[in-house]
This record gives sequence, C-alpha cells and structure tokens, in this order.
Amino acid sequence: MPTATINGRPCEFEGRPTILQVALDNDIAIPHYCYHPGLSVVASCRICLAEVAAPDPRQDNKVSVMPKLMPTCQTIISEGMEVDTNSPKSAANQKAVMEYLLINHPIDCPVCDQAGECSLQDYSYRYGNSVSRFSEDKMKQPKKDIGPNVLLYADRCIMCTRCVRFTREITGTGELGVFGRGASEQIDVFPGKPIDNELSGNVIDICPVGALLDKDFLFQQRVWYLKRTPSIDGITASGDNIWIEHNEGVIHRVKPRENDHVNQWWISDEIRYGWKFIHSKERLRMPYRLQFGQQVECDWDRAYNEVKQGLCGAVSEHGKGSVALVISPMLTCEEAHVLGQFVRALDDQAVLVTGPVMIKGENKTFPGGYTVVAEKCPNLRGVQRVLRGLGGQVIDYDTFLTQLADKKKTTGAVVLTANYPWDWTTRDLTKALSKPFTVLIDTLLNPFTAKADVVLPSATWVEKSGTFENVNNRLQAFDQAISIIEMAKSEGQIAMDLAAACGVGNKQKFDVHEVRRKLGGIFEQSIHRPSVQEAPESDMKYVELI
Repeated sequence: MPTATINGRPCEFEGRPTILQVALDNDIAIPHYCYHPGLSVVASCRICLAEVAAPDPRQDNKVSVMPKLMPTCQTIISEGMEVDTNSPKSAANQKAVMEYLLINHPIDCPVCDQAGECSLQDYSYRYGNSVSRFSEDKMKQPKKDIGPNVLLYADRCIMCTRCVRFTREITGTGELGVFGRGASEQIDVFPGKPIDNELSGNVIDICPVGALLDKDFLFQQRVWYLKRTPSIDGITASGDNIWIEHNEGVIHRVKPRENDHVNQWWISDEIRYGWKFIHSKERLRMPYRLQFGQQVECDWDRAYNEVKQGLCGAVSEHGKGSVALVISPMLTCEEAHVLGQFVRALDDQAVLVTGPVMIKGENKTFPGGYTVVAEKCPNLRGVQRVLRGLGGQVIDYDTFLTQLADKKKTTGAVVLTANYPWDWTTRDLTKALSKPFTVLIDTLLNPFTAKADVVLPSATWVEKSGTFENVNNRLQAFDQAISIIEMAKSEGQIAMDLAAACGVGNKQKFDVHEVRRKLGGIFEQSIHRPSVQEAPESDMKYVELI
C-alpha cells in the first residue's frame, strides 16, 4: 500500500485521495473552511495550504519541495510525498488568512449561537494572531430572513460557499448564490426564492461560522451545555442517523450523524424539527381507567389490575383466540417481542396485528442522492419480523378492522399500542372497538383516549433504547437520550409489569440487551450500533493557582 508522510507521520492510503482526506482519515488536523466531504472541491478559503515535497521523476525520484504552497483539499496525494502544515511558510499563510477573514468580522462571539462550535473561533485561537492590526471601521452587512428555518448573518460570512454548493449539488434547488464582488461580496437568496426545500436545515450544519443560523435554536442554549446521544430517526422509515442534543431532560435540537450507508451527512427538515411532540402539553402522564363513561386517573397498580380482569375475563368468556394485540410500527423490535410474548402467554392463539402506517406522498430523491421517505413509521419491517418470529396468526391493520366488523368472529379484548406523533385514530376504529375490552398504550391525547377502558402512558423513542429496521431492512440500534417523563413507562416495561400482574411472568426490569440476546440471529449478528466517539480534548492550558 502506498505511503506518504503528513506532519512527520507516515500515512497509508488507497486510490487517489487528496492530502486533506488522508490527513482527516488519520486524525491529523489541517485547518479548512470551504472543504466538505459531501461537496465539490473549490479550494477557495486557502487556509489549508501546506508545504509539499514529492519525488521528482525527472531528477531520479529525488524528493524536492514544490515552489508554492499547495491546497491540501485539492492536491492528490502520491507515494513518497512529504507534507508539512507546521512549517514557517505554512504557518505564516494560516496567520495571514485568519487576519484577512477577521478584518470585517464583527467578533460578536458572546451573542453568537455558533460560539463553541465555530471553526473561525477555533482556528483564530490555534492559527491566528493574538492582536489585530486592522484599525479602520469594519464593513457592515445586513441580517436577513432567507427562509422558514434559516437566518443569514452576513457580517459573519467568510464566503466559503458551502451553502451555495449544497443547494446546487445536493438539493438541486439553487436558492443561494454569491452576489457582488470584492469586499462587497455576499451570500444571498435569489429574489422571490427563499431557501424552502425539504433539506434546508443542512446549510446551517455545514456553515463553519455563525452566518447561517437556525431560527428554532436561536438563543435557546449554549452548545457547551448540550449533551449528545446517538439515535435513529423515529419519525420516518428512512433510518437516518441523528444526534439528539439535550440538556437537563429537554431536547434542544436534532442534527445529522454521519453514515455513508444511510443518510451520508444530511437529514430532512421533517426529521430535524419533528420531535416537538416529545415535550408537548398533550403528553399522557398518568394511567386512566373508564368509570361510568368518564376517564379517571388511577395509579399503575389499579390500572394493571383493571387490565388483568379485562384480558383474563375475555379469554374465560370467549375462549382462545379472542385477544388481539396491535403493535405500532413506532415501537422498537424489543418492545414488540415482549408485548407479543405477554399476550401469547395469556392466549396462545391471540391475533397479532401490525398497526396503521402513514404514507405521505411519494419518496423523493434529490440530485445528491438523499431520499425523503414517504413512509412515516420507523419500524414497520422490524415489528413484522418480530411478530412472524412469534408464530401464529399475524395480520395487517386493514385485515384486523375487517375481522372486528365480522360478527362471526368474536374479539373479546384488544391491547392497542400507538406512540404516533400524529392523530392516527379513525371513525372505523372507534366504532369497531366500542364492544371489546380495550387497553390503549399511547403517548399523546387523542380522540380514542376518552373511549379506551384503560389508558397507559408510554415513552417516546428518545426516552428509551432499542432497535429499528428501516425501509432498506437495515437494523440499527439507538440509545436513550433523556429520562422518561414522570409517571410514564416504556412499552417494554409495561409488558413486563402486565405479565407479572397477570401471573404469566416474573416482575423484572425491561432490559433491551437481554431481549436482543433472546431474539438472537440477525439481532446479534447484523445489527448496526452507533460508533463510540471519544470526547474531544481541549488544547487550552490550565495552571494551578496556589
């Protein structure tokens, strides 16, 4: 395998990558602004220039230094090449570039949302000068509202053009352009064409400074207070890898997590902003039971006892096969398994049903390859896989509604799980479930919560761990980000508790890893887990005060 040396470290590589790509693959820091692995290379910011020496075939492959500094983002690496970004010549260029970039920059870090994750801030500390020689008045640029989700603070822009290339190459919508020349040059939208595509929020992520800001996150939280938890899109079937960023049990934003096999570096705005229901005032926080036609709050023990009487009474009165379990495709594979086991332990001929699936429009694939998936349930295929593994009768939601309406077939009790962020109830369902004893396990208030015999409050996907199988049959694990709201429980724990209350299981804590081990097979061999990222170490020097 060919080898080159970057800052004194030998680095192996394959194919024809650039110097910067090889450096990043080997955790060697080279400052860069305009380069992004998902966009074309323009080499415009010039801070990544380095001193490069390479074997010269015209001089018997003697290593000779190139006369000019070379852009590492654009220069193809070769066998025997020696790259030095720390040489006096390279360091002088870095300081000069930083000085030029900061000439008209407002230096408003204390009020900038990007502070703490700003490349300009970091590089100024590492590669810039401690004192500015610029004493003239700075040029002022306007702040602009350029779309439903994005604000432009043109004062802070360093003209890296990442956002412009994104709208041209990834979305193909081309809302952004470079206007003006020289010191008056600025990024802006074309007249009457705001940045309003399904992926617009990604320009905020790829902006290396605080020029493009998220309206939703503006002035909400300092980034150094945020904790990041790796997760999976729990709103659509895409399986996009995401970061849940939260503090003190409150989610503040969702950002994409890089995965070349799924979503690359992007997520849709639907995923980015669709988590708001998690902190909704409509969240169910207490168990309820139906008494004289009215829902009455009760504790968990009373609710479990009501469920026991209703389910066991249905089996005693109507016989085997009279209990139905509807598993929502919003639930994890592990929860589907323990719920199915519980119901089958009560009634070994119970009908297992996959819950309703929302399809919104059609799949839309952008020029950059990212696809917005029309199916709005994260785990339909995973639920189907688990239920088939339990055996017996497994049907879809429409077939279930038909069976409920069939007077020849008696359904004595239904355990219904939901967890949808949208209103999933229908008039047909409400009418069909007017007779059987019904247990609803859900997260949000909806028209059916007033009619179910027992309502049990459950947890959203960010409040638990588990596994989803996306539209491409990729099984992906995710971690719990925040604690479950007070008095609610995960569906897995509810299933364990109900099994113990009904005498078909032992009282125990729901353990995702143990359930996954029992599922075995593909759940042990082919599941994709988030890679562990070490926390970045600060290069700030501390001294002990005596």
